[in-house]
Amino acid sequence: MGSHQDHFFQQVSNVALPTAWPRCPSASSASTVPALPAVGPVPASVRARCSRTGAAPAGPARRRPATGGRQSLALLRQLDAACASADDLEAAATASFNQHPDAGIITSFPGIGALTGARVLAETGDDRSRFKDARGLKAYAGAAPITRASGKTRSVTRRHVKNNRLAAAGYIWAFSAITASPGARAHYDRRRDAGDRHAAAQRNLFSRLLGCLHHCLVTSQHYNEATAFPARTATLAAA
Repeated sequence: MGSHQDHFFQQVSNVALPTAWPRCPSASSASTVPALPAVGPVPASVRARCSRTGAAPAGPARRRPATGGRQSLALLRQLDAACASADDLEAAATASFNQHPDAGIITSFPGIGALTGARVLAETGDDRSRFKDARGLKAYAGAAPITRASGKTRSVTRRHVKNNRLAAAGYIWAFSAITASPGARAHYDRRRDAGDRHAAAQRNLFSRLLGCLHHCLVTSQHYNEATAFPARTATLAAA
């Protein structure tokens, strides 16, 4: 058994290494390689390989620098560019909206600013004959519920077929109006006390505000809190 092992190791020792074996960095090429942080001593296997190929290792093993920081900086630059573009679009939309004759009427409502008002104006248009009455506008915006009755069964559900962009703007509008208008807050609280969930009560408030907006646009007058919510205004006056 021992003779076979000696013969095997003798054959292995006589095997020539491949000529294309990767060479370790030499002293002449060290000047062109940037300095990288060391990670530890050169393993013995690497030193043995270099000694067989005729080159000596240049020093401790090196590693490539982490690229996570550069990727984060690149993403931050993209985010800054996107924010700058959004700011430019906001300024352009606000400037264009403020030039419209209906801008003053729309922004007179509580909870609606220039951007939300621009979205409402863009989705509803300025053609007074487009909607015959406020009910058509509410149905178009998804603020009016759908009532189904069959025999003794009656159900009131929200409208799924609607202008989603106008409905999204109306959600923001009604949410902001709750804190900007005492009448809107009282209307919301009254719907909540009646058993409506938050979304349903806010959608009902949006329907109320949308009806007031239609009336103000048709009659060319600004929002009036006492006219929109007379009950709440009378309560505050009595107090």
